[in-house]
Amino acid sequence: MTENLPESKPENPSLSLSRFFYIDVSGRISTLSSLEDGLKAVSSGGFLWLDYCAPDLETLQPLMTEFNVHPLSVEDMLNEDQLPKLDLFPDYSFMVFNIFESADSEIITHELDLLVGSNFFISSTKYDKSGQPLLAGVERAVERESQRIKNGPAFLLHLIIDIMVDRKFQAIDQIEIKLDQYEDEILADSRDFDLSGLMNSRRSLMVIRKSVFYEREVISKLIRRDSRFISDQSIVFFRDVYDHLSRYYEISETARDQVTSLMEIHLSMISNRMAQTSNRTNAIMRRLTLITTIFMPLTLISGIGGMSEFTFFVGENNFKVGYLVLFAAMALIAALNYTLLKRMEREVNDEA
Repeated sequence: MTENLPESKPENPSLSLSRFFYIDVSGRISTLSSLEDGLKAVSSGGFLWLDYCAPDLETLQPLMTEFNVHPLSVEDMLNEDQLPKLDLFPDYSFMVFNIFESADSEIITHELDLLVGSNFFISSTKYDKSGQPLLAGVERAVERESQRIKNGPAFLLHLIIDIMVDRKFQAIDQIEIKLDQYEDEILADSRDFDLSGLMNSRRSLMVIRKSVFYEREVISKLIRRDSRFISDQSIVFFRDVYDHLSRYYEISETARDQVTSLMEIHLSMISNRMAQTSNRTNAIMRRLTLITTIFMPLTLISGIGGMSEFTFFVGENNFKVGYLVLFAAMALIAALNYTLLKRMEREVNDEA
């Protein structure tokens, strides 16, 4: 049972937070006030769990003297741009994993540094956007699995990794839900659809794919027993994690294909709308051209007659009959023009 666990969130999120736990041979978890108390306690068996959040060099300095942690490992723990990897050292194995945080329609990747030795386990993370440590509350899950954790640091390593991998599925599931919503909007031919959301999902899937790919390689090395601090009894648990990561990798690939398909469908619908608009414009222009073509000879005849004083041609006594003949001739010319234009349009359509 965990004794007097401290609050996970300090008053100032920018400050380093250090927590020290001792896990005895029965699986009982106790909190410690200092690293010195932990070194005394571990001499009687069990192992230590040192959890750091946003540590600085001064905070990590004792690790190099008490646990022989290499300066390069400390440097990696202070940086935030490491890819998932596994480094093997004589006294411990150093691993880098990723923690996903969903914020503002995108996936934020945080670094999780893990060191496992014969009698110690070290975890180091940062704060999330809300100011909470990324491993806040994990100690309660460790307490529930005390009977398994008592078998050694390798089982605690698996538990932490398994929790982080499960959180990855939550991030992937949120993206899949968004893609389904985007698909419904696109198929509904929504003119208000924002393509930027689809692009954000694509970038998030690329981040997930990259992270899961390297993490799967790290787990495969643990399964191959590259690290001597991973016991044979714990291998089966890491195989389960490897299966989960492989499934997430396939899901991310499928989701990326879905994003590509949705983008193609969206662009195709935009093209169809543009084609429909173009067809309507062409139909309007054809009608206007038809009207103009019909009235052009009529305008010419009426213009000539108006400028030349039509009565001059038919005489003053015959202007009534003359105008009737003119109107009949103009109607006949208009009918002939219309017939010829419709015939030409049918021939063009038949050829097309």
